[in-house]
Amino acid sequence: MSGRIRVVIAKPGLDGHDRGAKIIARALRDAGMEVVYTGLHQLPEQIVETALQEDADAIGISILSGAHMTLVPRIMDLLDEAGASDMVVVLGGTIPADDAAELKLRGVAEVFGPGSPTSTIVDFLRLRIPV
Repeated sequence: MSGRIRVVIAKPGLDGHDRGAKIIARALRDAGMEVVYTGLHQLPEQIVETALQEDADAIGISILSGAHMTLVPRIMDLLDEAGASDMVVVLGGTIPADDAAELKLRGVAEVFGPGSPTSTIVDFLRLRIPV
């Protein structure tokens, strides 16, 4: 292990709004983490494959399209199938509270809504991922 937290930042589905993902990627990088940004329009399979190939400690998913209850469970299932269900997955976007609770039951570590301070996300990952 490099001693640095490795995070894949992903934009699944047809969501074309990536400003938040880029802000988070930069904040994590500035906090000393290694960040891989997958770009727009990624399939769940591509996201999981990238995280596995990059030996990531975490996946940060940014989604605003409303497809979070379809795409995020698929990502969680793929991680489980790959034997990587211990990977920390965090989610950011406009996620209703009921959906956030359901996604946490499915293994998402935390859901960050609009306006969440980047420092809160950095601190959360540092607490959850030992280096």
